[in-house]
Amino acid sequence: MNNTNEAFDLEDELFEHHRFVSPKGQSLLRVDKFLMQLIENATRNKIQKAAEDGNIWVNDIPVKSNYRVKPFDVVRVMLTHPPFENHIIPENIPLDIVYEDDALLVINKPVGLVVHPGHGNYTGTLVNALAYHFDNLPMNSSERPGLVHRIDKNTTGLLVIAKTEAAMTHLAKQFEDKSTEREYIALVWGNVKEDEGTIVGNIARHPKDRMQMAVFPEGDHGKHAVTHYKVLERFGYVTLVSCQLETGRTHQIRVHMKHIGHTLFNDARYGGDLILKGTTFTKYKQFIDNCFKTLPRQALHAKTLGFEHPVTKEYMRFDTELPQDMQDCIEKWRNYAKSHHEVAEEE
Repeated sequence: MNNTNEAFDLEDELFEHHRFVSPKGQSLLRVDKFLMQLIENATRNKIQKAAEDGNIWVNDIPVKSNYRVKPFDVVRVMLTHPPFENHIIPENIPLDIVYEDDALLVINKPVGLVVHPGHGNYTGTLVNALAYHFDNLPMNSSERPGLVHRIDKNTTGLLVIAKTEAAMTHLAKQFEDKSTEREYIALVWGNVKEDEGTIVGNIARHPKDRMQMAVFPEGDHGKHAVTHYKVLERFGYVTLVSCQLETGRTHQIRVHMKHIGHTLFNDARYGGDLILKGTTFTKYKQFIDNCFKTLPRQALHAKTLGFEHPVTKEYMRFDTELPQDMQDCIEKWRNYAKSHHEVAEEE
């Protein structure tokens, strides 16, 4: 990672999942056909997509799917997650299923549930739960069963899961085309000046802290990201906002809101677990500590999810209540703002 021109993104690290050395008598054969013969359950579409993404390597160089394998070529499949993730252990973890049919299901993810294995969380994830409750879920491009999109471990709310290959393809295209509806509710530090607005800024890995993402407003660095926000309620030192995702990048709302000076309340990774606005009074500090205890995570909930059903073509829209911890924290701020009228003037 010493090359400063390299994009700090999720594709930085690749892990070897398959390695094949073609035999001495190998006749010239397209690499996609070569791999289809050797990898169980691999479809040509998936192999071609992997090649398109730069994940098929021959003799240490990424190749396209029309590359012709010759004798003694070393063909490798390189993916962005460790191969350990392929060994998914089914676990009986309860799921809060909001809707289900033959093509898909919509779940309400609780706080603390990691969506997929990786980085030390190889068990106890949503994927482990899905493997227990459902057979033969389709794999996405990262070999994760059923997942069309994801939300962070300590973010709550709605996720759609594909149950068939056709549903996976159809839903993934909707997310790619930005035709889905995704509304999040967030409590952020500070009094958001405008009643509504749009944040545009490329998102990539933070150059100094690999656990964080960062906004790069200019140039080609990172991935294009757009968040539309609207103020729902003002409490002076904090603001309740609705965020509509136009794109879906890692930590998008958390990073975009911090970028405009309004870090999510109690978002430890981005510094929101410190008192960023307010007074120096001891009573105020105690109040904030109580709020942090009430809501021991970033104040973010995926409230609304809308998409076209891949089979019926009917537009479906799901809505969930805010989880209790967020409701309780918001109520504390509501009461605090009422009893401290000077807070309403805080910028």
